[in-house]
Amino acid sequence: DVSAQEIERPQLQVTDAEVDKTLDVLRKQRTTFAEVERAAQDGDRVVVDFTGRKDGVEFDGGKATDFPFVVGGGQMLKDFETAVLGLKAGESKTFDMTFPAEYHAENLAGQTVQFEVVVKKVEAPQLPEIDAEFAKSLGVADGDVAKMREEVKANLEREVKRRIQARIKEQVMNVLLDAHPIEVPKALVEQESQQLADNARKDFESRGMKTKDLPISTDWFTDQAVRRVKLGLIMSELVRSKELFAKPEQIRAIIEDFAASYEDPSEVVSWYYAQPERLAQAEALVVEDNVVAWVVGNAKATDKETSFEELMGNAA
Repeated sequence: DVSAQEIERPQLQVTDAEVDKTLDVLRKQRTTFAEVERAAQDGDRVVVDFTGRKDGVEFDGGKATDFPFVVGGGQMLKDFETAVLGLKAGESKTFDMTFPAEYHAENLAGQTVQFEVVVKKVEAPQLPEIDAEFAKSLGVADGDVAKMREEVKANLEREVKRRIQARIKEQVMNVLLDAHPIEVPKALVEQESQQLADNARKDFESRGMKTKDLPISTDWFTDQAVRRVKLGLIMSELVRSKELFAKPEQIRAIIEDFAASYEDPSEVVSWYYAQPERLAQAEALVVEDNVVAWVVGNAKATDKETSFEELMGNAA
């Protein structure tokens, strides 16, 4: 019985304002820089030589030549960036700077040093115009700006829908665990922990890390394994008792939704149906969605307006 459980359904309508915000992000990602003959401002890219000294002696890592960074971009410590503001190419400055107490280099953490910096180049950011060339860079072959906006909006709507569904699904899983406090077989937990450890090892290896000498313990994953085993058992019983099995038309719909963002959707659909394993992945997602829909339909579900920035997070 989940009738007493509360679930919030985030609500967000994608409007022209969200499309504009996304296009601004895409423009910034394509920023170029052009050299200017003026003092450095926030957002400019500067090329500098610098030398750092502690008690009059140069320290490791404190010297660089032709070093580029964007002022205000966070690549350098804030005090270093501030010192460069207002300098033109060819100008220099000597200043004291104190490293944060939590700085990663222990020999510099909390220490005051002196930097000498020479600005060699100042470059101002150039954002592309939203025109036919910009549309082409986003994959709109004919450069139609209106079509580009439609495609951006469609992609946003798919992503918003996905994130809302993920938020709801997380709440549903917590509801199922709260409503069914069960003990699970130790053997299943150990098996799931081993699987999670193997997945972690493969993930490290895919990133180019050697895991032969890396002690990855199954104990690290025990809590996660217990949760997954409990949810697996509870959901399996719910699917059986409430007949929440995936229907062929549901599987087709979710695959077509996956394929919609690709250049040739029909090719992606064929790729899924070519292998039973791929089809099984889509079927599992449909079953999860069916469980989520059942729980939401039987719990105390309320709609809650949410902002684009809050839902999208860093992606915004």
